Amino acid sequence: QVQLVESGGGLVQAGGSLRLSCAASGNIGSMKVMGWYRQAPGKQRELVARVGNAGYTYYADSVKGRFTISRDNAKNMVYLQMNSLKPEDTGVYYCHQDVPWDGYWGQGTQVTVSS
Repeated sequence: QVQLVESGGGLVQAGGSLRLSCAASGNIGSMKVMGWYRQAPGKQRELVARVGNAGYTYYADSVKGRFTISRDNAKNMVYLQMNSLKPEDTGVYYCHQDVPWDGYWGQGTQVTVSS
């Protein structure tokens, strides 16, 4: 099973930026759609963005225009560039294989945005 390791989180002030990275232990070329999710304290995990192999992208309304998802199949990496961060973006961020769906979830990376 391919494992996913997230990194790049941290503490940032509102209005700042972070770039999250997701490193896969194997070939992500067969993973048709990859997603970034986040889970805030006391809330359910929610989808933030998705990226497909053929340029398809999807963004939740709450992050549209501020976040950019990308993937580099040659490096087996998925990225999430987060700009204009808000306190409500705080949470643990996870990358995930969405299509085909896989039940595996990594440890995530913590993002904390202070006001």
